[in-house]
Amino acid sequence: MPHSPPVSILSIQSHVVYGHVGNSAAAFPLQRIGCEVWPINTVQFSNHTGYPDFRGQVFDAAMIDDCVTGVAARGALARCNGVLSGYMGSPEIGAAILRGVGAVRDQNAEAVYCCDPVLGDVGRGIFVREGVVEFMRERALPAATILTPNHFELDLLSNLPSTDMSGARAALGALHERGPRVILVTSLALDDTPADAIDMVVSENGALWRLRTPKAPIKVNGAGDVIAALFLAHWLRTHSASEAIALAASSVYGLVAATAKAGSQELEIIAAQEEFIRPSRLFVAERI
Repeated sequence: MPHSPPVSILSIQSHVVYGHVGNSAAAFPLQRIGCEVWPINTVQFSNHTGYPDFRGQVFDAAMIDDCVTGVAARGALARCNGVLSGYMGSPEIGAAILRGVGAVRDQNAEAVYCCDPVLGDVGRGIFVREGVVEFMRERALPAATILTPNHFELDLLSNLPSTDMSGARAALGALHERGPRVILVTSLALDDTPADAIDMVVSENGALWRLRTPKAPIKVNGAGDVIAALFLAHWLRTHSASEAIALAASSVYGLVAATAKAGSQELEIIAAQEEFIRPSRLFVAERI
């Protein structure tokens, strides 16, 4: 996908040496579709924490500030189109991310902040440290241009249950009132969602689109990180939520299908990289 000048994204997320979550899931797909990616890693772990053990280190907030200051010294922040954040290990890390967003917006008022509010999931509940949910509600959410919660996080952040489309609309409306212009719900299981399917819903300017794909036979870590990154990039290029969700969801469906076929525990991001450019199956969002 040629694009000139390239979209430039500052991605502040976790990093793993082995496998693909956080920046290790987001950076390559973005680069493969022609984006310039500036990753700042909030942690460096040997592998994601879903394994029985892991090694590595959590970085402190000052390191994020230092890296942003160094990039700013290169005069690069004026070229930054968007900031992407994912899992926040602590409110202090979250505050440093927002300082980074502020530094970018000081140089480019049009810069977008895409916040993937990684807080929990259906069946697992909340899995972040104390204070992170409150930080997300009170500070990150109002700063975000784009928000990409899953179903659990939609309900948690809005304090509204969504079991049907009417409830989902109300929850989305409550979050829009807090600041985000665009909200992508990356997985939604409503009363009319077939058991063998997964719904995604995106809301922008009072309009709602749903995209339905077959449910994958596996659940792998990192797929949400990939879809948030690709959605941000495609939205920056098209400024159309319906186009961005179609492109991002089609790519991630192909990626997960390839991962299932390979029998892999980790996303087959390298082997299935053609899915980012030319998805093997195209899905279209319907206005609802």
